[in-house]
Amino acid sequence: MSRRFAAVDLGASSGRVMLADLSDGLRLTEAHRFPNGPVRLADRLYWDILGLYREILTGLRAAGPVSSIGVDAWAVDYGLLDESGALLGNPVHYRDDRTWGVPERVAESVGAAALYEVSGLQVLPFNTIYQLLADRLDQAATMLLIPDLIGYWLTGEVGAEVTNASTTGLLDVRTRSWALPLVERLGLPAGIFPPLRRPGDAVGGLRREVAGEIGWSAPVRAVASHDTASAVAAVPASGPAFAYISCGTWSLAGVELAGPVLTPESRAANFTNEAGVDGTVRYLRNVMGLWLLQECQRAWPGSDLGELLAAAAGEPAFAAVVNPDEPLFLPPGDMPARIASECRRTGQRPPSSPAGYVRCVLESLALGHRLAVRQAMELSGRDVEVVHLVGGGSRNELLCQFTADACGLPVVAGPAEATTFGNVLVQARAAGLVSGLEEMRALVASSQPLRRYEPSGDGQAWAEAAARLF
Repeated sequence: MSRRFAAVDLGASSGRVMLADLSDGLRLTEAHRFPNGPVRLADRLYWDILGLYREILTGLRAAGPVSSIGVDAWAVDYGLLDESGALLGNPVHYRDDRTWGVPERVAESVGAAALYEVSGLQVLPFNTIYQLLADRLDQAATMLLIPDLIGYWLTGEVGAEVTNASTTGLLDVRTRSWALPLVERLGLPAGIFPPLRRPGDAVGGLRREVAGEIGWSAPVRAVASHDTASAVAAVPASGPAFAYISCGTWSLAGVELAGPVLTPESRAANFTNEAGVDGTVRYLRNVMGLWLLQECQRAWPGSDLGELLAAAAGEPAFAAVVNPDEPLFLPPGDMPARIASECRRTGQRPPSSPAGYVRCVLESLALGHRLAVRQAMELSGRDVEVVHLVGGGSRNELLCQFTADACGLPVVAGPAEATTFGNVLVQARAAGLVSGLEEMRALVASSQPLRRYEPSGDGQAWAEAAARLF
């Protein structure tokens, strides 16, 4: 049997097709990488979903024959199909403003406590529940989240993988089935929600025309299709006493639990209970993440990230910090100007240089990580001895050190490609090559370079900075 697997991993700013080989340990090869960004058309912000699909086929063609293919992507966004299976329009980007005001209306009609009791979900304006209520559904026959839409185009089979479905606000967090009474109460058409799949389930074989285009055929298998669920499955932890931060465009910070936390205190803290592999719960909160830094760099054409980070390390500590989750930071645009505006609003002097802005962003993110990790521990009762920071942010040494300092806990950074590892290891487990989460994580830990950051510096200064923000 072949021990080669293909992972299609779509992030909010880039996508890739990765080839994994488990013949001797765990080795990854990049078959194809491509940018992913929003497209503005009139007053709407869209994903270029057809362009992404074209790039996926290019990547699969380059990867060559494999045992199976798995697809993961960001959460909440979707495509609508009509009765014939045709896409009704480009999926709208979650940073579009069409849902502003919808969460408040839903809370008024259903009740915030009742909503949380069903879904256990953090209130974010772009959650699928609010997008659907802002959408036109009169011609829709099926709603497919992004990885399920790609899977449908590859195989012709319709379904919804449960880890991603758990981010919609329309999945019952206890039963892991569609919350049809809530769907009915909201006036949404129940028929658009497809059958649910679990990580490891078969999706189907490639369509004949797809196999002909890429030059080979293989089955597609459901993985933990929410990219954070795949990343958490690959956290190289050796026991339960860990917190995780999946850090990229977003930072998803929390702990792994056996069941949801649905207390009033959890809802007030805006924590989410999302499905993980093997019935686990990803108890976490979204922090705005490296989006702030990415948007700053867009405002500084030609800037070099390495040089910016080196200069930021020499800037004064806590000269200015902002709450990274302020709503004004969500849309794309001139991020330095918005940071400056928030500094002035909170009585602080804005940074005077790009290095100062980078220092502000990274310290602010570390403070956001601190708050999320500490509240996750308090609200769940889970002891944490180490924080595992995975994803692209694990390459940012300054952010990793700041996070260790802010949390007062060791940070183990890596792997950067945690999402891909989680994707392919679920496929490998379905093929009988690994046995479960413990073995999957041990394989990642033994095969990937990791770096440990110990807390240093002035813990009291971090506590005082946190008190300024939260």
